[in-house]
Amino acid sequence: MRISELSRRSGVSIPTIKYYLRDGLLPPGRATAANQADYDESHLRRLRLIRSLIAVRGLSVSATKDVLAAVDEHLGDVHLLLGLVLGVVPAQRGGTPDEPGTSGDSHGADTAGLSEVAALTAEMGWQTSPHPPAALVVAETLQTLRALGMDCDWRSLLPYAELADRTAALDLDQLQDAGGPLEQAERAVLLTVLLEPALLALRRLAQEHHSGQRYGGDG
Repeated sequence: MRISELSRRSGVSIPTIKYYLRDGLLPPGRATAANQADYDESHLRRLRLIRSLIAVRGLSVSATKDVLAAVDEHLGDVHLLLGLVLGVVPAQRGGTPDEPGTSGDSHGADTAGLSEVAALTAEMGWQTSPHPPAALVVAETLQTLRALGMDCDWRSLLPYAELADRTAALDLDQLQDAGGPLEQAERAVLLTVLLEPALLALRRLAQEHHSGQRYGGDG
């Protein structure tokens, strides 16, 4: 396909595609003339992944380039590939998860808080990387809730973890009919980043409904 068709099918402008080509994010097409090239479906798949990483996940061009380099090394490992595009596995370290205690940003979570998250994931039977960023968020949230007078620990989150487990399974079900690893990676970014606000909004709608059922009057 010509670059004009690549632009139309990907939703990325021609000047932006040319920029990605110059910067090495997108491999060159097959030259057909001095200033013309032909592109194929692999360019389209990669371009859509680039778009999702930059426009949806909000990565810089430089960070996207690092992710793509790591993706190219691990195309045969879908699990690792998803970790790379979702930020669970740091691309700049060649796809090796952080070791415990090596993260530069703890979000204020201490060792005890992280131990609570470890207990929660063990209870759920989840196998995760040694020091996932999401664990830091959960640990800090538990600490903040207690600081504000809430009587809660990791066991309080178990019902929510069970809901999250079902949601994650649904997410991965949506990847089954993708055409290949790059399509799965793109769809994972879209589902994870774009669906999160909708999931929160659905929770609010459900809260309103159940509040009305339990406490609402005739109105």
